[in-house]
Amino acid sequence: MLKKITGTWFEFQHHNIPEGKYWNPICRWFTDEQWEAKVDEIAELGMKYIVLLTTSQVYDNTAFSYYKTDIYPFYDMGAKDPIGALLRAADRNGIKVFVSCGYYGVWDQTINNMISPEVTARAFKAMEELYAQYGHHESFYGWYLPDETGIYPYYDERFIKYVNTYSAFGRTIDPKLKMLIAPYGTNSLVADDKYIAQLESLDCDIIAYQDEIGVRKSKPEETYKFYEALRKAHDKAGRGALWADMEVFEFEGDVYRSALYAANMERIDRQIQSISPYVDEILIYQYQGMFNKPGTTAYMGHPDSVKLYQDYVAWLEKNNLK
Repeated sequence: MLKKITGTWFEFQHHNIPEGKYWNPICRWFTDEQWEAKVDEIAELGMKYIVLLTTSQVYDNTAFSYYKTDIYPFYDMGAKDPIGALLRAADRNGIKVFVSCGYYGVWDQTINNMISPEVTARAFKAMEELYAQYGHHESFYGWYLPDETGIYPYYDERFIKYVNTYSAFGRTIDPKLKMLIAPYGTNSLVADDKYIAQLESLDCDIIAYQDEIGVRKSKPEETYKFYEALRKAHDKAGRGALWADMEVFEFEGDVYRSALYAANMERIDRQIQSISPYVDEILIYQYQGMFNKPGTTAYMGHPDSVKLYQDYVAWLEKNNLK
C-alpha cells in the first residue's frame, strides 16, 4: 500500500554550513510566529511527526543553544523561544515532536560524542532542563539522538551502549517518552542473525533508516531490497518500529560540501513506491528548505521548493492520500 510522508526533520540552523546555504541565513532571523507558521504548513500536508535535529550547536570554537541554559549561550537569532514556538504549534496541530538530546559536542566528532563523559554530562543536563521547561507540552513525544552511526555491516558496539545509556536516562525523566535513532549505511548492513541479535540488544523504540538517495549512495529502484530485509529482521527481533528517513534533497555540487535543494517529485515518487510496503512511517529530511507553501510568511530555501510543495499536493490528490 502506497504511503504518504508522515513526518519531517526540523532545525533552526543547519549544522553543515555549505549545505544550509539556501535557508540558514533566512531562518536565523525568523520570529517565533514564523516558526509556528512553518509548523502549521507541515501539519497542512498531513504530517504528524517532527524530529528536532538539534537543541544546541557546537562548531570548532563556537557553541550555542536554542533554549535558555547555562550549558551554552543562547543563539543570536530572531526568535525568543524557538523550541517553545515549535511545541506550541505542534500542540494545536496534533503533531508529535522528538526533541534532540545530542550534539552536545562538536557535531562531526560522532564517536567522541558517544563515549565522552563530558559530552554525556552536558546532554543529560540538557535533557533534564528541556523536560523541565517544555515537558508540559502534549506534543513532547520523545527524544532523538542525532549523533548517528553507520551500519557497516553491523552496529558499532559503542553505538549500542550509547543508545542504551541515553534511553535508560531518558526513562528516569519520563518513562512514556520514546527514543528515536536514524542510522545510515542502509545499503551496507547485513540483516542476518547477528544483526537481529543487535536489534534485540538495542534499547530503542523507533529506528528510521536513511534511504541515502540524496547522498548518492543508493538509487530508488534498489532500496526495496534493503527495507524488505529490514522488515523481516525487525519482525524477528520484535524490537522497535521500522521507519524510513527518506532524503528529498539534491546537492548542487559535491556531496556534503555544497548546498542542498529540493529533489523533483518524480524521483521522490519512486522513493516512496520502493519503500512503502515495508516501513511503518515515512519521514523526510526535510520539509524546511525543500518545501515552501506558496505565499508562506515563513519562506526559506531554494526557489524550487515552492514547485515541490505544489507537486506533492498534486501527488497526494492523484493517489487519494490527501
